[in-house]
Amino acid sequence: MELQTAQAAPYLELMKKCLTRSIFPETLRPFARPTRSLHPVAWAVFPLISGFLEKSNRVICRRVKFDPAAREDGSDYLPDADTMIGFKRLNNLQHCIEQVLRENIPGDLIETGVWRGGACIFMRAVLKAYAEENRRVWVADSFEGLPRPDGRYEQDDGDAHWTQKSELGISVEQVETNFSKYGLLDDQVRFLKGWFKDTLPTAPIEKLAILRLDGDLYSSTMDSLQNLYSKLSPGGYLIVDDYGAIGGCRQAVDDFRLANRIETPMENIDWTGVYWKKQA
Repeated sequence: MELQTAQAAPYLELMKKCLTRSIFPETLRPFARPTRSLHPVAWAVFPLISGFLEKSNRVICRRVKFDPAAREDGSDYLPDADTMIGFKRLNNLQHCIEQVLRENIPGDLIETGVWRGGACIFMRAVLKAYAEENRRVWVADSFEGLPRPDGRYEQDDGDAHWTQKSELGISVEQVETNFSKYGLLDDQVRFLKGWFKDTLPTAPIEKLAILRLDGDLYSSTMDSLQNLYSKLSPGGYLIVDDYGAIGGCRQAVDDFRLANRIETPMENIDWTGVYWKKQA
């Protein structure tokens, strides 16, 4: 497939700036009480004040400076952006998709663990930029946050990600709205709602060209690999978002590679992301 990169490049660069909120960076962020404080008595009234303000649709904020370097590698806090993966991981995603299009590697694209949907929105944007109409983007998530460790894997014992429902549990309706505001919600976008252990074994996916994992936990990562890696076409790409940041995810990837004798070297994307190209 011949790619018209000169025409696609400006659109995709603009998409990355919008998805990361770099084009209109935040200057105010909601103020949260520190976990430790030298003035515990003063902080005791903070919930009362913030609760009173919320009733009138107000919130206590603090001024912040935009840090381009942190936004580049996805290491800053993003209260309003549609993705938290930063420019380097978006650039990697673009590179991988463009390669499978150039080489005509068969299969759809999927991300397991989507948060606000930004990476999947970008997947759809790349397909649109190159007028690719024969591939789907699969959006797989519980849309309720991360699962509570269920005892299947001891590597997840004590993990508290499941308690962060307000931060990580973005509804499917909100993700659909995020797709719509970029004009990218159409028949090429398919949603898989539910826990990976329930949805991925029976997902109606024949082949994949891009498999991107962002499930944080050992169980979520292993469920994705065990159910989907066999559907990844040779020449396709496996991308892992949390390999450098979360020990459970890293252990799942290492265990899966060892068990399946995958010796293809992993390439670093940034401080946490890795990827490799599946060999025949």
